[in-house]
Amino acid sequence: MKSERSAKVLGLLLFVVLIGWVLYMSAASGRRELDNEIKLITVTGNALLNENEYLAFANLDKDEYLKNMTLPVIKLRLEKHPYVKRADVELSKNNEVHININEKTIKAVLSNGNKVFLATDEFEVLPFFQSARIADIPMITNLSNDMLLEKNEILKTPGLVEAFKIMDAAEMTNEEISKKLSEINLRYGGDIILLFSGIKPPVILGRGNTAKKICEFNELLNGDNFDKESAMNSAYIDLRFNNEIFLGDVVNTGLEE
Repeated sequence: MKSERSAKVLGLLLFVVLIGWVLYMSAASGRRELDNEIKLITVTGNALLNENEYLAFANLDKDEYLKNMTLPVIKLRLEKHPYVKRADVELSKNNEVHININEKTIKAVLSNGNKVFLATDEFEVLPFFQSARIADIPMITNLSNDMLLEKNEILKTPGLVEAFKIMDAAEMTNEEISKKLSEINLRYGGDIILLFSGIKPPVILGRGNTAKKICEFNELLNGDNFDKESAMNSAYIDLRFNNEIFLGDVVNTGLEE
């Protein structure tokens, strides 16, 4: 019995010593990192904002902010930025910190009256910064429940889902059409209207059969069976009817609303 009790006590002591050693090494590692004065921070992977804007957001843009700074804190601060999906932080032997930013993918610009937001490919609504570098991204206007934009959360509404389908269909059909798509007007739940840069008439898409309608519009622009000149000089292009493309004037459509 004594030998068994001694073995248990010895095992417990060894376990306590092991735990103590792990905690000591963790603390020592933390102290070494704190003792290191960061000489330089570099940022890569950023496209939406420049390096200084990310560092300023995380309070890493001034030398006095870097004293007693640890890598986990740097990572945590950067990942609080609404545009950042993940930040990988490394410390070199020369006390230089390298940060690689993985940004969220911006799918569209959302317009809510005088306010502008960004939407990711995962339907997350983000604030829009004036310095954000976005190009060739369509604007989605007149969402029927646009008040939800203020919450900056996941906004997978039927209107936004439909708008994303239009963008995906345009991208899969013709890259040039996709690049020219400048606005998707959801008209608060009414017939969707598309605007394209370099194309004068608006396109009344309606609702449903999105891929088919985009293919028809592509055929209108690039096919041989349509009068392209008449279409481009019309007041609107109407794709709401099955297997038919109508050209007409604004008076009969309600586009003036």
